[in-house]
Amino acid sequence: MLSVHYDSPPPPPPAAFNLAAHVLGRADALPDKTALAILSPTGAARWRYGALAQAVAGIGAGLLATGLQPGDRLLMRLGNEVEFPLAFLGAIWAGILPIPASAALTVPEISRIARETSPAAIVAAPDISLPDPCPCPVIPALALREMEASPPTGPALGDPDRAAYIVYTSGSAGRPRGVIHAHRAVWARQMMWRDWYDLRESDRLLHAGSFNWTYTLGTGLLDPWAIGATALIPAAGTKPQQLPLLLARHDATLFAAAPGVYRQMLRDRPAMRLPKLRHGLSAGEKLPEALRDAWQSATGTAVHEALGMSECSTYLSGCPARPAPPGASGFPQTGRRLALLGPDGAPVPRGTPGVLAIHRDDPGLMLGYLDAPEETKARFSGDWFLTGDMAQMDEAGAVTYLGRDDDMMNAGGFRVSPLEIEAALAGFPGLAEIACAEVEVKADTRVIGAFYSAPELLDEAALAAFAAERLAAYKRPRLYRWLERLPRNSNGKIDRKSLSAVS
Repeated sequence: MLSVHYDSPPPPPPAAFNLAAHVLGRADALPDKTALAILSPTGAARWRYGALAQAVAGIGAGLLATGLQPGDRLLMRLGNEVEFPLAFLGAIWAGILPIPASAALTVPEISRIARETSPAAIVAAPDISLPDPCPCPVIPALALREMEASPPTGPALGDPDRAAYIVYTSGSAGRPRGVIHAHRAVWARQMMWRDWYDLRESDRLLHAGSFNWTYTLGTGLLDPWAIGATALIPAAGTKPQQLPLLLARHDATLFAAAPGVYRQMLRDRPAMRLPKLRHGLSAGEKLPEALRDAWQSATGTAVHEALGMSECSTYLSGCPARPAPPGASGFPQTGRRLALLGPDGAPVPRGTPGVLAIHRDDPGLMLGYLDAPEETKARFSGDWFLTGDMAQMDEAGAVTYLGRDDDMMNAGGFRVSPLEIEAALAGFPGLAEIACAEVEVKADTRVIGAFYSAPELLDEAALAAFAAERLAAYKRPRLYRWLERLPRNSNGKIDRKSLSAVS
C-alpha cells in the first residue's frame, strides 16, 4: 500500500466571502456571551461577542478613514495586547492585507520585511522596532482604541481565493519568506475542529501563547470565535507555573501550548487537578513521547499533537476520537489530500520515509510566496506541494514526523532523524532538553552531536551508555555538549543550523 491519503475536499466557502466576517459569524446570535477573557492570577478582563464584532468593524472603518484602500498592505508592529487580533481582523474586514510580524524582530529584520512587502502603513505600539528608514505613515496603537468605537462598515466581500493576509515563515528552511494566504484559509481550518480539537461551542480554550503569535491567533482566537466558543488568553507576563491555577479557576476545557510550555509546567507541578479539562493540544515543534506521558500522568488527560506549517497551517493530527499511536504525530485530517513522496516524485510504500506533500487543491494551502513565482513553482512536484518535512506512514495511515528534510543527518551513509535520537535520550536523569544536529569536527568529517540543557554537566560516559542501550551504533551521538539554553528561532523552534555551528 502506498503512502497516500486522498479524501474528497470539503464543500467550498460562499462565493462572496470575508475571512473576518466568517470568524465573527456567531456574534449576532451570541452578543452577550464571553468571546475573550484575558486572565491574570488576580482577575480577568472580558470581551463579549457583541463588543468584539463592534471593535473589529470599527477598526476596519477607522483604517479606511486614514486613507488606506482595499488591497493595501498594513505592517503590524504590536505587542502582546488584544489590539493585535483586533487590528488583524479589522484590516481583513475592510479588505486591507495585514502583515503580522513578531515584536522581537530587530530593526534590520523588520526593515527587510518592509522592503519586501511595501506596506501602505504601519500600525505600531511604542518601543517595538520599526523599519529604518520608515517607508510609510505610522498609525499608533492608541488610535486603534479610538477606532473601536467608530461607526462600523460592512465587511468587504469577494472571491474566497483572493489574498487576505501575509505571514512570514520561521526560516527553518533558510531565510524567512513571505507567504500569501487567501480568505479561504480560515474556511479550511474547520477540518481541524473535529480531527484535532474536538472543538465545541461550549468550550473554553486557554492558549498559553501571546496575542502576537500566529499559533495563538489561529488556534487560540480565530477558531474558538468562529464556532462561538470562549477564548482564554493569559495576560502579558504570566509565567508557565501560573497556568495550572488559571486553567482550574476559569474552567478551561481545552488547553493549547507549545511543548516547551508543557515541560515548564510539569517541572514544578508533577500533579495537577484540572477537573474541567478535556484534553491538551500541542503544535509548533515535535512533542516528545515522554512529555506526552508525563502530562497524562499529571492531569489524567491526553495531549493531541498537530503538524503544520506557515504555508498550510495544520493538516494532520491526533484527536480524542482517533489518538495518535505512540511516537506518531497523528492522521491526515478528513478532507485532506496528503502523500509521502520519494526522490522520483512518486508516493513511497507505507513504512518507508518520504517527503510529506500536500495536494495543490487543499483549501488551506497558500496562494504562493510573495513576489516569488519561481520559488513557489519549485516547491511543487506535479500536483503536490513539498513541505520539506520527512515523515513515515504506517499501514493504518498514522504519520510519524522525522524532521525537516534539510535537518536529516547522514551517519555512515544512513539518513537519521534527529527526533529519533532526541526521543531515545529524553529520559536520561537530569536532562532538561536535548537537540541533535550534524556537526563538522574536521575537514570532510561530520558526526552526530547531541546538545543538551541541564542544571549541571551530565556524565558523558553515562549518556553514551544510555544511548548504546537504545540506539543502533550508527545513530549514536559522537559528541555531547552542555548549553545553558538551546538556540531557538523567533517562533520558538530549535535552531539546528546554529547547533551545527557550535564547536
